[in-house]
Amino acid sequence: METNNQFNKVAQITILFWLMKIVATTLGETFGDFISMTLNLGYLISLGITALVFIIILLVQLSCKKYIPYVYWLVIIATTTLGTEISDFIDRSLHLGYTGGSILLFVGLITTLFLWKKKHKSLKVFPIIDKNKEIYYWIAILFSNSLGTAFGDYLSDVVGLSYLQGAFVTAAIIIVVIVVHYATKINEVVLFWLAFIFTRPFGATFGDFLTKPVSKGGLDLGTLNASIVALVVIVILIYLEHRRQKIEQTI
Repeated sequence: METNNQFNKVAQITILFWLMKIVATTLGETFGDFISMTLNLGYLISLGITALVFIIILLVQLSCKKYIPYVYWLVIIATTTLGTEISDFIDRSLHLGYTGGSILLFVGLITTLFLWKKKHKSLKVFPIIDKNKEIYYWIAILFSNSLGTAFGDYLSDVVGLSYLQGAFVTAAIIIVVIVVHYATKINEVVLFWLAFIFTRPFGATFGDFLTKPVSKGGLDLGTLNASIVALVVIVILIYLEHRRQKIEQTI
């Protein structure tokens, strides 16, 4: 029975989940830029490297019998890093632009959710036990993170918003989603994916804040140092999530 959470494979949606998602996004943004820009590997090679890492970590996750916080969040980080490379590759190598890239990724996400719904009659994101459903889950997350990256870049590069202004816009959208969640009966699954998409550019803003020069309103830590800072924070949060899970299991 899927109501039995003992063999659930994914994280429960809590405040800690969203906080970890934002920090994972920051790490994905800074580490993705470190690979493609700081190491100067280019977008195609960086895309290949991050895709390979994502596939390896995902296979480990799929082989697990239950939710293991460290493995699960490694996959999330891998999707945020790969999402950065996918968005940049679409815009700068395929020259589709952030608008075209956003449309393409949005279609990919909607198609994935449609096939998921058609196959399993439900889009509930917790609990997930069935492996086929979990594959749809991770594909949707990858599209969501890539779409969130493209949307964030669209706000800064096309609309012309500063990093701070972009953060305010995405934060406002997230707040609206929260209000709608508690004030209306709109489908929770729809609100989850909206929040998942828009926490991506919100978290990426912190990555830009850490890496960009002081003259542009950043801390100028560089992509490597910023990645280390984000990594330390996410490790601490994963540890807290691990402890929460252990306490929950003893109750």
